[in-house]
Amino acid sequence: MDLRKLKTLIDLVSESGIAELEITEGEGKVRIVNAHPHPAQTVQYGHAQYAPAPMQQQPQGGFVAQPGAPMEAAEAPKPGSELHKVKSPMVGTFYRAPSPGASNFVEVGSTVKEGDTLCIIEAMKLLNEIEADRSGVIREILLDNGQPVEYGQPLFAIE
Repeated sequence: MDLRKLKTLIDLVSESGIAELEITEGEGKVRIVNAHPHPAQTVQYGHAQYAPAPMQQQPQGGFVAQPGAPMEAAEAPKPGSELHKVKSPMVGTFYRAPSPGASNFVEVGSTVKEGDTLCIIEAMKLLNEIEADRSGVIREILLDNGQPVEYGQPLFAIE
């Protein structure tokens, strides 16, 4: 199947809100599944609007990501407490604020609730909001603004 035709079909599925599309053409067969068929809210970044991708759980596997140098010094964790790492669900560029010049979503010491936006990862010209997958206090921000990020790479440490 032609790559342009495939991209058009993917765009059609994502824009229409349908859950699944399967097409057989000759001996080839393509199945496109929209994991989130409901329309997403848009995010304003600069002068353009983008639909954020929801945060996905990282599958357990053998991939080991090397975190970047900590951006800010964090307080030592309390004895008996563990730091939870929020990991990147995709490859892209890490941004701490919704737009250039805007204040950051979170800082070290910020209290967050599950579902709060922590950062944006730009991937293939799309801006994806990354949300907290648990409530707590941000103890470390592991990347600098504008730094490339790999799939599964830790972004934040939450206590």
